[in-house]
Amino acid sequence: MSSPVRRIVIADDHEAIRLGVRSTLSVNPDWRIVGEASNGRDALELIRSTQPDIVILDYSLPMMNGLEVTRAVKRELPRVEILIFTMHDREDILAELLTAGVRGYLLKSDATKHLISAVEALAVRRPYFSGNVSQTLLDRFVEASTRSSSSSQLTTREREIVQLIAEGRLNKEIAGILGLSIKTVETHRASAMHKLDIKTTAGLVRYAVRNNIIEP
Repeated sequence: MSSPVRRIVIADDHEAIRLGVRSTLSVNPDWRIVGEASNGRDALELIRSTQPDIVILDYSLPMMNGLEVTRAVKRELPRVEILIFTMHDREDILAELLTAGVRGYLLKSDATKHLISAVEALAVRRPYFSGNVSQTLLDRFVEASTRSSSSSQLTTREREIVQLIAEGRLNKEIAGILGLSIKTVETHRASAMHKLDIKTTAGLVRYAVRNNIIEP
């Protein structure tokens, strides 16, 4: 009896990484790559349109990072399994991702030996984590993150706008990307700055770096 086909989306802003992932996964004829994206916003639209079984998602995506994409996907398509692909084995990032519903976490440095195993696990709805991540630590991260998430005081829209500001985009550009009026962008920006008690754009950038919304 043949295995069911698993439909997979790859999202990474480096073409070479996407090519490497696609090549590695080609060993299994039951895995079908149904789309690729190079930024978070395109990734989310692709996931919505293709409704894959598994998404291999870079954490550090431009325009909308892997955490925000995960939150959106899990709200809309909770059965989609997400494998976060990252350079950094950082406990603070992992805690937020686990709380958002991620059940796969793979370091790019471990990709060659772990990628196939990770996809095999997620294909049968088992979690998979590379790096030195024990179940005890996972439980502690989730508990700590649930108690207090550094950026939880911001709304989803405010976090999106903070990321785009931190990436150097102007209000007019942000309005175009998000389909909002400039005035609405300014309102969300002002609200975020007020909540965070931040007075300058540079302060927002520092906040975004500290709280893993963007990478330095």
